Amino acid sequence: MTTTTSRLLTLLSLLQTRRDWPGALLAERLEISHRTVRRDVDRLREMGYRVEATMGPDGGYRLDAGNELPPLLFDDEQVVALTLALQAATVTGAGIEEAALRALTTVRQVMPSRLQHRLDILEFDAVPRPGDAQATSVPPEVLIALSAAVRAHEVLRFDYASRRIDAGSTGEGRAPDAARTTPGAADPVPPRRVEPHHLITSQGRWFLLAWDLDRDAWRIFRADRISPRTPSGPRFVPREIPGGDARAYVSARFKGSDRVDAWPCTGTVILHQPASAVLPFAGDGIVEEAGADRCRYTVGSWSWAALAASLGRFDTEIDVVGPPALAEAFARLGERNIATARRAAQA
Repeated sequence: MTTTTSRLLTLLSLLQTRRDWPGALLAERLEISHRTVRRDVDRLREMGYRVEATMGPDGGYRLDAGNELPPLLFDDEQVVALTLALQAATVTGAGIEEAALRALTTVRQVMPSRLQHRLDILEFDAVPRPGDAQATSVPPEVLIALSAAVRAHEVLRFDYASRRIDAGSTGEGRAPDAARTTPGAADPVPPRRVEPHHLITSQGRWFLLAWDLDRDAWRIFRADRISPRTPSGPRFVPREIPGGDARAYVSARFKGSDRVDAWPCTGTVILHQPASAVLPFAGDGIVEEAGADRCRYTVGSWSWAALAASLGRFDTEIDVVGPPALAEAFARLGERNIATARRAAQA
């Protein structure tokens, strides 16, 4: 039989997972009587939780937000998840690194010894992606402003630090806007006007997927380069994202593809290396055994030249299976490398 404290913890956890709970269903889940459910709800109210009674045939309860933060109750799994999330938050680029560390210290101070032992075993260091620096950190108030505009379906106006790094039909940082003439100092740059649809984080950076009203096209903006203006614009009816999946669409754009989450250039080669030597460096490619000290490797990139160049990292003999465009890219790359070597020798 569970203790009262354990039962209260379970009850609170259930109330936090959905808005309304019929009293009969709570009694069934907790394996207690309706009367005990009512008493436990009263105990939660005494602790500061705003548990409202709901009307209906069965009657029920809902947990509403209160004016003050009551004592928080977490089960063991929630404490472990919270601690690991706080530790990983130091490289999210959300500008909350110091706050996350202070919160982690607070949680650890009140954590039971049995959980401290488990977390000591799981202790890890979060390392940002190479090239990510403090410059890519986004102030929390900016993320909140962007998210609020997304949620309210309100046109967002903002200043953008660079006209060259929003992604259109090409990959990250390779936008068709790059050729646009930048207005002179005497001509103030007008704010961007977009319909914000999704706020997305990827590898330590934050991005805003939005419909650009001035360009009449989808764009992906670096959140760390956005300075929102107030007030926001009028409400809008959200457009349908190509393919229907924002994450897949953004992933495809970063790969320079018009297709959903697929590289525009995909080829197959035979690498003169065993599959076991290639697998650790295969990325999102497919590695298959192809005989002794051989493997078949299928992988993609944003261009044929980039694909051919990337395969050189394996430092081995390569046989092109296809398509012909990949073989042609190897030929062009070889000519360029020979010319580069000659110039270096003559220098």
